[in-house]
Amino acid sequence: MADPSYPAFSIFSFIGFILVLIPLPWHFQAWNSGTCLFMIWTAIGCLNLFINSIVWHNNAIDWAPVWCDISTRITLGVSVAIPAASLCINRRLYKIASGTTVSITREHKRRAVMIDLAIGLGIPFLQIPLQFIVQGHRYNIWEDMGCLPTTVNTPAAYPLSFVWPNVIGIISAVYCILTLRAFMKRRAQFSEFLSSNSTLTVNRYFRLMSLATVELLFNTPISAYGLYLNATLTPIYPWKSWADIHFDWYTIDTVPAVLWRSRRIHVVTLELSRWSVVFCALIFFAFFGFADESRKHYRLAYWAVAKRFGITPPSSFPLTHNAGLKGSIPLKNTIGSLPVFIPRPPPPPQPRTSFASSVARNSFDKSDYTASIYHSPPEYEINLTFPASPSSSSTSRLFEKPQDA
Repeated sequence: MADPSYPAFSIFSFIGFILVLIPLPWHFQAWNSGTCLFMIWTAIGCLNLFINSIVWHNNAIDWAPVWCDISTRITLGVSVAIPAASLCINRRLYKIASGTTVSITREHKRRAVMIDLAIGLGIPFLQIPLQFIVQGHRYNIWEDMGCLPTTVNTPAAYPLSFVWPNVIGIISAVYCILTLRAFMKRRAQFSEFLSSNSTLTVNRYFRLMSLATVELLFNTPISAYGLYLNATLTPIYPWKSWADIHFDWYTIDTVPAVLWRSRRIHVVTLELSRWSVVFCALIFFAFFGFADESRKHYRLAYWAVAKRFGITPPSSFPLTHNAGLKGSIPLKNTIGSLPVFIPRPPPPPQPRTSFASSVARNSFDKSDYTASIYHSPPEYEINLTFPASPSSSSTSRLFEKPQDA
């Protein structure tokens, strides 16, 4: 049976892999660890789906056993990692809205990053080996889908594998509701609070909130629907022993498309599970790919490439991110790197200065002297003539340039 989504799914999954990584450099620079985890995990999931859709298009042959072992681990990790990254984002938004942390100092930022890594990396890396306990055999190959993990529908599989995305989604939903509640209570202080955080603007805050909310409203029902199907569609196999679950471990089941596409429930669940990852990538780019900072980076990248072909940017176009800042001169600034500044050099001394103000401060009468200043860098020669009496005068040389030998 022909795949109706080919090559559309392959194209969109590869485009999603590229688009979701475009904003990564400046989010990484801003220490937005939860957002970076969301981008990286989504990109890995899109790339994995793209490869599987190409290799196993119109076939279910075990071409690459090692890749299937890796691919199934990626599939399991991504199914938990994207909700976990969304949880990191919602948690950070709640901390900001409630005013419990500002994360301005480097130590606060480092602590926040470590917590996000524990959630966004620790939970997926913990769930992957736990799923192995209830994994019946190495993997299955579904035509047009590629390698998919196998989990025996046994009571132990629910706490070890099935419920993880739903539990994370519920916790994330609680943070989302608390964020909205805190925002409504502290609306007057919100803009002032964000102004103290140079890495997060009001627009970026609401884009992050919208992204986390959309991901929550989209992926959590899909996970809940899959959990419902596991509990009702197939019988629950009783847990007997480790040896019983892992019996005939090296068996590789292959499922042709004509078989699984004949059942509507399989088509809906499989297509939703893989399109949801691509949808996350496209939604993320829709929120952050057209922001002001993104358009600025696009222009910089465009002119960086255009200059290599002899096209020069207009004189009004800034060649650096911080062009026009007063009191500093950009020394080096490339996309994804931190700007480095050097102070402006002091202006050179004027060749002739007025001496009236300095002598006035020293209580001299300007009518009693004449002054002449000769500038020969780096020395100054100043001659003052004071009348000693009405009939005579004396000359005082305050600073004398040494005579050449």
